[in-house]
Amino acid sequence: MHIDNKYFTIFKPYGYLSQFTDAEGRKTLKDLYAFPNDVYPVGRLDMDSEGLLIITNDKSLTDYLLNPKNRHEKEYYVQVEGIPNQEVLRRLEKGIVIENKKTLPAKVNIIDDPGFQQRVPPIRERKTIPTTWMSITITEGRNRQVRKMTAAVGYPTLRLVRVRIKNLLLGNLNVGEVRELKLNEIKELKD
Repeated sequence: MHIDNKYFTIFKPYGYLSQFTDAEGRKTLKDLYAFPNDVYPVGRLDMDSEGLLIITNDKSLTDYLLNPKNRHEKEYYVQVEGIPNQEVLRRLEKGIVIENKKTLPAKVNIIDDPGFQQRVPPIRERKTIPTTWMSITITEGRNRQVRKMTAAVGYPTLRLVRVRIKNLLLGNLNVGEVRELKLNEIKELKD
């Protein structure tokens, strides 16, 4: 590990871009914390997605984590409209064809409400349609993949929060909160 490398994790809030500048004046990561000038997000979360984002200037770690051949697990807690049955969960696990290409196998489970802080703005609630929380773990990172997967099986995503990258957990970070990674966490990400 190079002495000048910096490593942060953040709970990216809804409505923020996973970057530091925006020509259109939208909210970015620099609105949340005074990051050093030489760090960048490892990958991205869409503006309407939340959760764990790693920010570093360690280019070798970034390349390692983003290289699709390494198939690192990324886990998302996903709130969907409706109540998917076991058949739907199995379809998601086996892979779904989105944009003419089948997704790699995933791990999918229904979970209890994880109790995240209320999103701002809150998700749209429909009194007649229940919602379900699922854990979906994927090893690829296609554009809006999890949202497209749940939509393809008829259960649109209402809220999506990334909770894990490899062994690094979102843990008890609050929305918008930033912390520096510990040495053992950095080492585990590199293994």
